[in-house]
Amino acid sequence: MTAPVHVETAGSGGPLLLCLHGIGSSSAAFAPQLAELSAHVRVVAWDAPGYGRSADPREPLDLDGFADAAAALIREHGTSAHVLGVSWGGVIALRLASRHPELVDSLIVADSSAGSGTDPAKAAAMRQRAAELAELGPRAFAERRGPRLVSPDAPPELARRVVDTMAASVRLPGYAYAAEAMAAADLRPELPAITAPALVLCGDQDTVTGVDAAQVIAGTLHKTAYVIVKDAGHLANQEQPAHFNAWVLSHLHIVTS
Repeated sequence: MTAPVHVETAGSGGPLLLCLHGIGSSSAAFAPQLAELSAHVRVVAWDAPGYGRSADPREPLDLDGFADAAAALIREHGTSAHVLGVSWGGVIALRLASRHPELVDSLIVADSSAGSGTDPAKAAAMRQRAAELAELGPRAFAERRGPRLVSPDAPPELARRVVDTMAASVRLPGYAYAAEAMAAADLRPELPAITAPALVLCGDQDTVTGVDAAQVIAGTLHKTAYVIVKDAGHLANQEQPAHFNAWVLSHLHIVTS
């Protein structure tokens, strides 16, 4: 059993939308979705176990553990949910849909991949991140990594907000559990069995996971729409929120009508 999980909520009507952030972030990453999508759906954005204002896990979590924690949130707030996952959050969302299909009405997978375990070099680099965080501390770690997550033309205030969010969100041991979960993950064998309809999005300037990784997901799932978000890096939901939210609402309209 995991320790209590902090969530930010907005909206009082419509279907439930659970938002799962990336490995270096928190519920703060979904400020544009909490503000704008809440007119149409009930938005719940978590701080993953061991992140932000959530308690540290009582024991090490693997990908199944994070997916089960997300499943518990869905049960707490409703009977099922549409699940929006960004980057690492997308990997959790896909495992959630594979492991608990009855809880997932649809998927929105943004700037994500099938896991770092698809490539030995990527897996090794992911495992090294926990040591980097331990050595640098959260602020210096965020200053080094945060600017890579947005496009070169992103507003400076967005880049600063991304760095500040990361610095306030990441710590050990939660980040180490997340990094190991990503390093061990190769979801390619289970993607064909996922039945939830999906929207897969990727920023056209995402150099972290990238368009190729998003295409693997979109090409393997059976019921998928695939969208390239122009003028966006790895955090398309924050860098181009109006376009991103419009695609999400279009997807939700299709799958709920």
